[in-house]
Amino acid sequence: MRRGAPGASGAVTSIGSGVTQPEIPRGDGLYRFRPEKAVTPPGGVVAPPRDDGGMTLRGRLRTGVSAIVDALFAISLALLNAPVLMLWLAGLVLSPVPVLGAELLAVATTVVRWRADLERRLSTRAGLPIRRPYLPAPADAEVGTGRWLRWIITDPATWRDAAWLLPGALVAAALGLIVVAITAYGLVGVLLVPLWLHLGGLWFGYGVFWPTANRAEAWLALPQGLALLLLALILAPLIRRVHVSFARLFLAPTRSAELRLRVAHLTVTRADAIDAQAAELRRIERDLHDGAQARMVAVGMTIGLAERLVRRDPTAALKLLAEARAASTSALVDLRHLVRGIHPPVLAERGLEGAVQALAMHLPVPTAVRSHLPGRLDAPLESAVYFAVAEALANMSRHSGAKSAWVSLSHVEGVLAVEVGDDGNGGADAGRGTGLHSIERRLGAFDGTMAVSSPPGGPTVVTMELPCALSSPKT
Repeated sequence: MRRGAPGASGAVTSIGSGVTQPEIPRGDGLYRFRPEKAVTPPGGVVAPPRDDGGMTLRGRLRTGVSAIVDALFAISLALLNAPVLMLWLAGLVLSPVPVLGAELLAVATTVVRWRADLERRLSTRAGLPIRRPYLPAPADAEVGTGRWLRWIITDPATWRDAAWLLPGALVAAALGLIVVAITAYGLVGVLLVPLWLHLGGLWFGYGVFWPTANRAEAWLALPQGLALLLLALILAPLIRRVHVSFARLFLAPTRSAELRLRVAHLTVTRADAIDAQAAELRRIERDLHDGAQARMVAVGMTIGLAERLVRRDPTAALKLLAEARAASTSALVDLRHLVRGIHPPVLAERGLEGAVQALAMHLPVPTAVRSHLPGRLDAPLESAVYFAVAEALANMSRHSGAKSAWVSLSHVEGVLAVEVGDDGNGGADAGRGTGLHSIERRLGAFDGTMAVSSPPGGPTVVTMELPCALSSPKT
């Protein structure tokens, strides 16, 4: 092991015999990466990373340009609201009509929710995510059936989406036009007027703010345009925030909806925890039956044979007893492996940091471990995080083709952040891999979330966050 440089935050450990480990890549912060694909339990949300660059001139410029582009998107999307609203009203009016009404209402509701989700996606792009408020459909409710219609009609979020369409379009258009108009006037002063004067040599009779009397005054449009563009870059993020705040009044879940989503999420995670526990018990039973139990049966049979031979052929009996002792030793090894699979002793002895370091030492890929945990986790949570990290590292070893990997552990403001990354081929998909899905289910029982960033060509970063408290290092 090799300790980090003095003064470094936390402990840095390089694992691997004679291999120099790469420094752990960092995102916008010590343990933050921008997730490409976020995976959350039902009813959960993963907030996008903060725009830390907004405190710099370059970051503010990027934020302003992004807000101006969002204003154009908002105006374009607002044009869809009127036809979507008319389709929804037609579906409501014709809903009593057999077959046709139900099908039309199903299509209309899907379109309304699609439009609302576009608005939520726009808010997420702005760094102000709006959660989806919809309750899960009943398991036996097929689209177009009476039960499905009752679910749609009785879900308050459906009516709130529909109620937002008209005022949402008006507010988006009004606020968006303010941004677009200021930006357009600024571009006229910065680009169009000077270009017209340069190419045509003609007097441009109207400036940005006021009419110009001659060609010399027309050049004043340039600083005026720059001032307007600066104003647009400053105002656009503020106007975007107002726009998102208005949309949140309609499209975000209410307090009662939050509670219902919470209940639905807990129901799912409880069922997942029960299924995982049952699967673990079946695995233990299978391992005992196929491993230690079979060996102990063989030990008993061997000792029985030795008892029969002990008087007639003591030498053969001694050989059988030696075989029985070897078999019992193998059975003990199997039992130790089984116990480690339930709760590794190193986890109880050295904590999560030491257990992850021990895990990394046995990997075929050189793995750096960086940790800053001022205390211990509760035993169930510590075990869940350990096995989640083990699963992520196993996936990395099997599928990534990586030459190096890293694990980082931190605890900030009541949230445990764990990141497992590698420099492999990328392309990991949480929707297809059973390993990542099992990590998601394991963390979901503790209200944890998982985000996967794995563009083609790498790197792959699996980010896990769990709300928790740490105990004192002495306890």
